[in-house]
Amino acid sequence: MTDASASAWARQGKAPDGTSFIRAGAGMPVLFIHGVGMNAAIWQPQIERMADRFDVIAIDMLGHGQSPLPPRHPELADYADQAIRLLDHLGLDQVSAVGHSMGALVAQELALRAPERVRRIVSLNAVFRRPPELAEAVRERAAALDGRGDAAGAAQTIARWFGDPVPAELETAARKTASALSAVDPEGYARTYRLFARADGDQAERLPTLAVPALFMTGSEDRNSSPAMSAAMARLALRGRCTVLPGEKHMMAVAAPDLTTRHIVDFLGESEAARQGNGSETGFDSSEFRRALGSFLTGVTIVTTIGPEGEPRGFTANSFTSVSLDPPLVLVCIAHKALGHPVFATAKSFAINVLNEDQKAASGIFASKATDKFAAVAWQPGRTGSPVLDGSVASFDCDMERLVDAGDHSILIGRVRDFAHNAAQPLGYCRGAYVTPGLSQEALAAAQPGTDVGAVLENGGRVLFLETAAGFYELPRGRGLGSPSDGKSLKGLLAAKAIEAQLGFLFAVWDDAGNVARTHVYYRGTFDVPASSDRGIRLIDIDAIQQLKIADPAVRSMLARYIKECREDAFGVYVGNEVEGEVRPLAQTALSAANTGDQE
Repeated sequence: MTDASASAWARQGKAPDGTSFIRAGAGMPVLFIHGVGMNAAIWQPQIERMADRFDVIAIDMLGHGQSPLPPRHPELADYADQAIRLLDHLGLDQVSAVGHSMGALVAQELALRAPERVRRIVSLNAVFRRPPELAEAVRERAAALDGRGDAAGAAQTIARWFGDPVPAELETAARKTASALSAVDPEGYARTYRLFARADGDQAERLPTLAVPALFMTGSEDRNSSPAMSAAMARLALRGRCTVLPGEKHMMAVAAPDLTTRHIVDFLGESEAARQGNGSETGFDSSEFRRALGSFLTGVTIVTTIGPEGEPRGFTANSFTSVSLDPPLVLVCIAHKALGHPVFATAKSFAINVLNEDQKAASGIFASKATDKFAAVAWQPGRTGSPVLDGSVASFDCDMERLVDAGDHSILIGRVRDFAHNAAQPLGYCRGAYVTPGLSQEALAAAQPGTDVGAVLENGGRVLFLETAAGFYELPRGRGLGSPSDGKSLKGLLAAKAIEAQLGFLFAVWDDAGNVARTHVYYRGTFDVPASSDRGIRLIDIDAIQQLKIADPAVRSMLARYIKECREDAFGVYVGNEVEGEVRPLAQTALSAANTGDQE
């Protein structure tokens, strides 16, 4: 070993063929393979962090550390065979392999040549199909090597990997890396680097056969082993995955050992179920993932076709989108576990019906396991014969263009043969509930001028208030929705104070209980932080609202509900008067369990 302190943290060893290595810890075996110019001791940060859970073996590649030289004109197979001989010597039938840069190519070669010996691989800062200008620069550096050492070239390498000048926080990592470069056998370095310069495309045709789970990880600032390269390899590998560490460069395993090692350990520690695609990744919360997806406001559709016995079939879905205008293509998804999946997966045609705001009941029926769903709707056969529902906002009658399996769903891509649409209000869906995007704002604009219209406007967890001269806080409100030119209306008030607001869902409607009848309507919405110098504008954290002086008890009560529903992420609409009424939840249905065809 070239690191004199290595014995303090790991055992040194040598195989019969002269290969030198470091070994530490116990548990699942992991083989670490360094890059050009480094040696096994460069993995010290990973060994120290992993030896309590893993049997860690770090190899000196051919021509590096105390290992023998590679052939004069080596291939990746020579380095992979060296690793296999070491595994045989140690009596290890199977390991996970972690390689950096050139070592990543060796790890991939090992998994391609002897897949039965590799459980998983992690390719750190790997190269793949360099762009022409980068390939030329690497070839020039390789051609300049003469096997006699190159101090100036080593300094340029450190600058390329760590920056010039090296940031103070990376000086220790840079010194360690420079020490390894200065100790490497010049001839071993030259032979290996020449291979590295030309091997970036050697595995391109074979990567689609890489069957083991593979993590391709690089730094966002690594120009020579770029994120695009890792992403391309991950796309080709059967079970590939790409991770990019923000702000990191080529030597991230040394420069950011905690972050890099955590990703390695998480990947290597995934359960066998996750390996086979039957479970979630470590730390991946499926229920939270569903909630996050539910934040995207979508329309609601019923997808229909004619079954093999001539019977109409259908399911509710909000996973619908356009794909192409020329040719006209659209897509929708259906879960593999849906009862109708076999029918839709083999159908030659299908129709997508976009529902209007009055078709919530139909949506619920088609999201259920009802035996005769079509008894509740009126429909006509479209051009392809698939059912087109009366009253839909739009319909798209399609031939099946392509079926694509994706995870636990199938994607139905349809070529539109016929379509229709009208001006009805569409039915929306967001966060597990139906919404009406129109919110009846047009009707409100035509309502009596005495209506009190206000808004709870939020931006980044803060709500916009107006502070009065007496120290009370009010929500922005006006007489009617109005227009920016009407200073007494809500829109006029917002315009006068230079507040860019976007009104969203209806939040509360109530009438005064006293003798003076007045209707109050409040919306939820968002705003852009105003540039106005108006000192009356206050942005209040949601959790601090309860401490404000708010004169109107009805508004105070409404805001208490707003705070509660923000925490629960479940909103409703209050309807009643200032004394009593009810909160009507945005209609919950089976759609939340079937929003991509989980039922049929």
